[in-house]
Amino acid sequence: MSFAQILEALPAFSVAERQMLVHRAIQLDEPALTPDDENTVATRLENHCQNPASALSLEEMKTLIHTRLG
Repeated sequence: MSFAQILEALPAFSVAERQMLVHRAIQLDEPALTPDDENTVATRLENHCQNPASALSLEEMKTLIHTRLG
């Protein structure tokens, strides 16, 4: 399928399909995680799932960063 054909077909895609397409295109440009990075992500996700109350909201994080960095 050519790029022009893809662009022509886009309006027929659902919102979810277009979002999936964009997500996949971004993934192709991102470097793969190293095994150590994957382990870090998995550990942090597991910790969050076990204690979701430990997470900070975006506003709390912004306040914390501003406090620490001035």
